[in-house]
Amino acid sequence: MSSFNFKEFQDKLSYHFRPWQRSFQFWVRAAEIYAGYKAFQVRVSFVKDVQKQDAMWEIQHELAAEKIYAMCSDLGGFFLKVAQVVGKPDLAPAAWVRRLVTLCDRAPATPYDTVQLVVENELGRSVSEMFETFDRDPLGSASIAQVHRARLRGDKDDVVVKVQHPGVRDLMMTDIRNLQAFALYMQKTDIKFDLFSITKEMEKQIGFEFDFAREADAMERIRHFLYKNNTKSPVLVPRLLPDMVTRKVLLMEYIDGIPILNLGDEIAKRGINPGGKIAATAKQNILKSLTLAYGQMILKSGFFHADPHPGNILICKGSEVALLDYGQVKDLPDNLRLGYARLVLAIADNDPIGAAESYRELGIETLSKCEDEQKEMFKLAQTMFDTKLPPGVVMLQPFSEDSSIKKIAVRAFPEELFSVLRTVHLLRGLSVGLGINYSCAEQWRPIAEEALYLAGRIKGWLFQLI
Repeated sequence: MSSFNFKEFQDKLSYHFRPWQRSFQFWVRAAEIYAGYKAFQVRVSFVKDVQKQDAMWEIQHELAAEKIYAMCSDLGGFFLKVAQVVGKPDLAPAAWVRRLVTLCDRAPATPYDTVQLVVENELGRSVSEMFETFDRDPLGSASIAQVHRARLRGDKDDVVVKVQHPGVRDLMMTDIRNLQAFALYMQKTDIKFDLFSITKEMEKQIGFEFDFAREADAMERIRHFLYKNNTKSPVLVPRLLPDMVTRKVLLMEYIDGIPILNLGDEIAKRGINPGGKIAATAKQNILKSLTLAYGQMILKSGFFHADPHPGNILICKGSEVALLDYGQVKDLPDNLRLGYARLVLAIADNDPIGAAESYRELGIETLSKCEDEQKEMFKLAQTMFDTKLPPGVVMLQPFSEDSSIKKIAVRAFPEELFSVLRTVHLLRGLSVGLGINYSCAEQWRPIAEEALYLAGRIKGWLFQLI
C-alpha cells in the first residue's frame, strides 16, 4: 500500500483553492479602496474652499495609490496589466501614476529549471542540444511570459526565447471575471461609462495572448505590412524563427536597444544636455516614428499592435524604434476603421458636428447631462481619442463633477474600439513622459483622408501618399 503524501495533498488543495483565495483578496481590497473614496466624497462636500478641496483630494489619492499598488504588487498576474493601463499621466490621479508606473514589468520570474522543462516539452529536444548558450536569468518577466537571451547551435546571432509562465492562464481569467463584476457595479453607481464592455474586450484580447503561434503570425503580418508600405519601416519588428514556435514558446531575433523608460539616463550618460536641441530632436523622431507606424496600422490596415506600453518599446542606434511583443493585436472591422478615420479628421479639423456624427457611426452611445452638449461632446472625443488633451484638461478625472465623462455619460462603447482607445492613451503617456505635447489626430490626418478616399468615402480628392 502506497504511503499518503501529505505535502502533495497540501499542494493540490492549495492549487484548487488559489482562485478562491485571489477572488477573496481582490474583493476585500477593492471594497476598502472604494469605501474610502465614498466616505471621502461625503467629507469633502462640506468644504467650500476649492484649494482646500484640491489638497484633500491629493491626500486621498495618495492613500488609495498605496493600497492599489499593494494589491497589484501582491496579486501580480492580470493586475500588473491593470497597473500598466492605469499608471499613465493622463488616465488617473497623479498620485496613482507616481506609484503604479514602477510596476510595469515587475512580474516574478519563473525559475530556470521550470523554464527549461517548458522549452524542452514544447520543442521536443534538450536545451543543450538546441542552444550553444542560454542565459539562466531572464531579460525581463511580464505577467504572461518571460524572455531569455540565447544562441542556437551553429549560429552567430543571438535570439530571444519567449516562454509562458506555467498555470498563469487560469489565474488571469479569475482576475478578469472579478474585475468585470466590479466594473459592472461601478458603471451602475459612480462612473457613467460602459466599463463592462471594456473588461469583456480585455478578456478576449488576453485570451489570445496565451497562444504564441497566433502571436508569431501577427508579428509576421505587421512586419510585412510596415515594410511593404514604406521605403523604410518607421519601426523595427523582430524577425521570427518560424520552425521554433509553439503555443507556449516563441523564438525571434534579438534586437539590441535600450528600453524607452531608460532614455533619459542614456542621454545623460552620453553627456548630452537632456533639455537641449539634440535630445529634443531625438525624442521627436522617436514619437514621430511610433505615431506614423500606428496611424498606418490602425487606419490603413485595421490590424495593429495594441500594446505600446513602455516595456514593449526599445530605442536602438540612431533613434530607431523597435516594437516588441505582438501578443495583443487587434483586427478592426472596416466599418470601425473608417468610422475612426472620420473621427480623426473631425478632431484634427476642430469639427464638433463631425465628431458627434462619427460617435454615432462608431456606435458610441452617449447621454447628455449638460447645456453645451456639442462642446462637451467634442471635449470628450479629444480626451478619449487624441494624444493632445483639450484646453484646461490635465487628466481624465472620472470622479470630478466637472469632467466631460460626468456631463456626457457613455452608455454603450463598442468593445472592439477599446484597443484603439488604449493605444492612443499609451501613446499619450509616452508623449507626456518625453515632454512633448502633440496631437496624433493632426499627424494621422493625411492617412485618415487616404483611407476614406480609397474606400470611396471622399470623392475627387487629390491625396499625397505618405
